[in-house]
Amino acid sequence: MIAAERVRLLNTRPIRKGRYVLYWMQSSHRARANYALELAIEQANSLKIPVLVCFCVDFAYPGANMRHYQFLAEGLVAAGKALDERHIQLILMRGTPPEVIPDIATDAATVVIDTGYLPLHRQWRNQVAQDLTCSLIQVEDNVVVPVETASGKEEWSAGTIRPKIHRHIMRFLEPVEPARVDSSSLAIDSGGIPYEEAGFIPRNAGDRSVPGSRVYTGGEDHAVRQLDSFISHNLARFQELRNDPAVPVLSNMSPYLHYGQISSVYIAQRILESGSVGAEAFLEELIVRRELAINFVTYNQFYDSYEGLPVWARDSLSLHSGDSREYSYTEEEFEGALTHDNYWNAAQRELIITGKMHGYMRMYWGKKILEWSETPQDAYRIARTINDKYELDGRDPNGYAGVAWCFGKHDRAWSERPVFGKIRYMNANGLRRKFDIDRYVERIEALAGG
Repeated sequence: MIAAERVRLLNTRPIRKGRYVLYWMQSSHRARANYALELAIEQANSLKIPVLVCFCVDFAYPGANMRHYQFLAEGLVAAGKALDERHIQLILMRGTPPEVIPDIATDAATVVIDTGYLPLHRQWRNQVAQDLTCSLIQVEDNVVVPVETASGKEEWSAGTIRPKIHRHIMRFLEPVEPARVDSSSLAIDSGGIPYEEAGFIPRNAGDRSVPGSRVYTGGEDHAVRQLDSFISHNLARFQELRNDPAVPVLSNMSPYLHYGQISSVYIAQRILESGSVGAEAFLEELIVRRELAINFVTYNQFYDSYEGLPVWARDSLSLHSGDSREYSYTEEEFEGALTHDNYWNAAQRELIITGKMHGYMRMYWGKKILEWSETPQDAYRIARTINDKYELDGRDPNGYAGVAWCFGKHDRAWSERPVFGKIRYMNANGLRRKFDIDRYVERIEALAGG
């Protein structure tokens, strides 16, 4: 049974007679633990018609490059194969959803959509809802606790949202078993591009300057194997070593979560079932911190800009914007890992090579961009731009909140110091004191050499 809070009717059009139920798959590229898919199957079974799944390929998607499109394509192929096994057809359509969905929904009894959290996703849903002549049903399936159930406003910090989320967690972790599919859609001639041809997506990527990741491959099957390995080998050590970049024990789930190739509910269920001592610390990151980021994007219209920072942080940084900087670098020097700091350079190279940076080093990375840029506004723009360009989970609530945290968001005021003002400070001595940071540098150099 899918919780009622996950489901929302986006228009007042009727469910009507049609050839199929259309599942507009845009943010949840998976066949497992996909509440939107399961609701579409339920609707289709009740109407005695099949489910057709459509993904819209937008080559003008803001900030997307070959790295992002390759990971996306790999995930769509995996989703298509898994859906085939359930006798459900996945097709790809070129164009934005408002250009595509109303046309393909002409023969649909109803349309079901999953949930993305950025303004563009909301604009798409609102436009399609207006243009459809049948009902549009939204299902929130990429968080544990639905955003508005957790809170109806922007939260100040993890401390303020945590009790609100904890109040609901167990109710929203109830598993939804895959439904029986009564009618196959595999023979429907929809005019779409078969998912097997998803290779055309990275070939047509507008920005080809960023190649695919050397380390991460997209797809639900890869996500599940990565999760299995994490639970078996690193979860028990996660609480103790999660901040140590020299000892990689992280789950590496964020790229897969960004593309909806794995469900946060499914991950949480697996983590709880493990009974591991690291479960509590990991669930704090997966649920509380991640859903705080989604809360930020949902309720703060300036989530991706300097203006989205707390007033106290902007005021403090403004007071120190004219402070002397020992080092100052351009965006090109940052992007090329051309600073004086080998630790920072290693973090940037990890990002360039793999499409992901160790979480603790991403904090250090952002703090140093603030310290070594001419103004805090320049620093914010540079950090966000590089993060979005190279991170597989860039252009994502986690990425926007992560950059903003480096500038005071979801944090408190600290002792005042030059350049940083009251923003939390990090330095290389702290890395050396806490970790065998040279071991991290050696690992990244070996990766670069490979």
